[in-house]
Amino acid sequence: MSTLAPGTARIRVKDLRLRTYIGINQDEIVNKQDVLINLTVCYPAHDAVRDNDIDHALNYRTITKAVIALVEDNRFALLERLTQDILDLVMRHESVTHAEVEVDKPHALRFAESVSITLAASR
Repeated sequence: MSTLAPGTARIRVKDLRLRTYIGINQDEIVNKQDVLINLTVCYPAHDAVRDNDIDHALNYRTITKAVIALVEDNRFALLERLTQDILDLVMRHESVTHAEVEVDKPHALRFAESVSITLAASR
């Protein structure tokens, strides 16, 4: 999503590093691992820009805190499920018009820096 409608804000949360239980192997089931999360969230920011008022803005801190709780307090077999759960959480905010979530699992494959899954939703 490179072009934005006029007045649309794009919020990016970059490289949110968290630890969770992710995977299907025994070692992954019993040991938390790092995941790296990148979020892109779009919403109409006309009122926030005009009024310079936090009550008219999408609170990215609130969203990020909810993502942290979701990831760190749960267990996931698949990156797809973790990514979808984060996307669903972000899309619960009515003002969000588009969101994209990428979750990286560092060192998931030999010789690879990471493996990632990206999912997006729009309304």
